[in-house]
Amino acid sequence: MTHNDISASRRNLLKGMGTLPFVGAFAALQAREALAAGGVSALIDSPYGPIAPVNDLTTGLPLLQLPAGFTYKSFGWTGDTMTDGKPCPAAHDGMGVVLTRKVGRSTELVLVRNHEAHAVSPNKFINAFGAYDTGASSAGATTVLGGGTTNLLFRDGAWVSVTPSLGGTDGNCAGGITPWGTWLSCEEIGSDNVTASGKKHGYVFEVSPDTTQTTGQPIVGMGRFAHEAAAVDPATSIVYMTEDSSGKSGFYRYIPDDKNGGYGALARGGVLQMARVKGTPNANVAGALKGDAYVLEWVPIANPDQNRGNATGPSGTTINNAAGPFVQGWLQGALRMNRGEGIWYAQGKMYVMDTSGGSVARGAIWELDLATQVLRCIYSSPNTTVGNMGDNLTVSPRNAILICEDASTATTDAFGYGQRLMGITQTGDAYIFAKNNVQLTTAQLNAAGKLNTLAGDHRGNEFAGACFDPTGRYLFVNIQTPGITFAISGPWARGPL
Repeated sequence: MTHNDISASRRNLLKGMGTLPFVGAFAALQAREALAAGGVSALIDSPYGPIAPVNDLTTGLPLLQLPAGFTYKSFGWTGDTMTDGKPCPAAHDGMGVVLTRKVGRSTELVLVRNHEAHAVSPNKFINAFGAYDTGASSAGATTVLGGGTTNLLFRDGAWVSVTPSLGGTDGNCAGGITPWGTWLSCEEIGSDNVTASGKKHGYVFEVSPDTTQTTGQPIVGMGRFAHEAAAVDPATSIVYMTEDSSGKSGFYRYIPDDKNGGYGALARGGVLQMARVKGTPNANVAGALKGDAYVLEWVPIANPDQNRGNATGPSGTTINNAAGPFVQGWLQGALRMNRGEGIWYAQGKMYVMDTSGGSVARGAIWELDLATQVLRCIYSSPNTTVGNMGDNLTVSPRNAILICEDASTATTDAFGYGQRLMGITQTGDAYIFAKNNVQLTTAQLNAAGKLNTLAGDHRGNEFAGACFDPTGRYLFVNIQTPGITFAISGPWARGPL
């Protein structure tokens, strides 16, 4: 990202909005005040208080730093035995609660969890009922694709089981829940490579809480690119999607033909579109300051399955080696982010993370008002302490944002070294809710009944898949490596989460 890119972004602020009646004077004033104040977020003291190491109620190990009063239970570690007798896959990533049900006097939750694995040995293939690509990977005849999903059962505050639900996919990074109770699992692959089975990757797959229902077939109409995450507008069934491709990340939506929802509705066809800033062809919104705002319109992507290529947009800017859908959108003046990551729906708005966006490329959050199609930056990190490359994000049932950090070098702050879970206030400032404290010895792992190959200092590994249960009692989250899922509970009412 160059200085010229940032300046152009700033010059285009609110361009085309002056004649639109739905943009109020108050919103414009807020944007101007944010820019006048520097347009960046600050680190504030957490309303939950300082954090410190807390022992896991499952293993007794101090895996997380949390505020006083919070507890957690770990589960579904890499190598743990699943319901089919096979070891749990690695690389835990995006996750969501897709089903809440009463079973007798018990309350059960079903979560679907992604595994961002690529080429692996055949014994690490996820043997799910829904398996897309069972042949050798494009990396070589001795490897298969190890990505996919597992379904986790949580009953009355206790973990119960892990079951494979999707296999033979590649780099399942994030995704999103649907209003009809399924999970959209996204392959973060930007290659045109074909595997030994003659299949390409970079698609979206729908996963059911019923593991016998998942077909393992891609929804080709939703595009083939380095998908990151997806979120559904429950009023229209339109799916909004992010792309993680450095400097050439589009922002997309898929309008399904069948708007009634239900498993399989999205696969029955639809129209893929890419966002464009009204009045500004090929806008680069990467260098966002808090308060920046744009009006979006959408251009059609005629061939969602098109191969990669080069394109010179109407702005005169050429983008090389971009995904096929991005190329088509760029030729029509569509916008670009730096690296689109997490996205979450809440109360008529979409919240979108650009992990290397913002004033110093350390992260920005956009709020898209679905009724007005105004995209506004509500958080922009000025340094690694305030925010260090947020990735997945979620919105709590109380309408508060929580982001998972995924920086190449984790932050060292007042609580030491490690990746963090960061809360975002209504004014766009940040606070530290939790830190990764996973440091494991062989002796500790043996005592806990875990694979001793998971030993090491993992504090620099990312949080992923944060999501709340519908009541807001439990926060579920993963640490990707060594591959652990947590259920966190505590005095949430002390703060906004």
